Amino acid sequence: MLKPLGDRIVVKAVESESTSIGGIVLPDSAKEKPQQALVLAVGPGKLLDNGTRVAVDVNVGDKVVYSKYGGTEVKVGGEEVIILRGDDILGVVTA
Repeated sequence: MLKPLGDRIVVKAVESESTSIGGIVLPDSAKEKPQQALVLAVGPGKLLDNGTRVAVDVNVGDKVVYSKYGGTEVKVGGEEVIILRGDDILGVVTA
């Protein structure tokens, strides 16, 4: 697994539904880039100039919504993951 540094977060994108609300099956070309992901690993937090560390607001196992064009996609052990900064996380899905 990949261990993130600083305020970085490793996530795996959650695929969106392939059927629309009306029951129409959507081809891959019509799907939008997913913006929800499952948190796999969390860095220790951002180091401030005064030497204190600010912890990241998410935990491993959280389902998050992230910025549409945020993060860097990488392949680790044959699995595609995304490395995000703490600022790229918009919120945690609670329900």
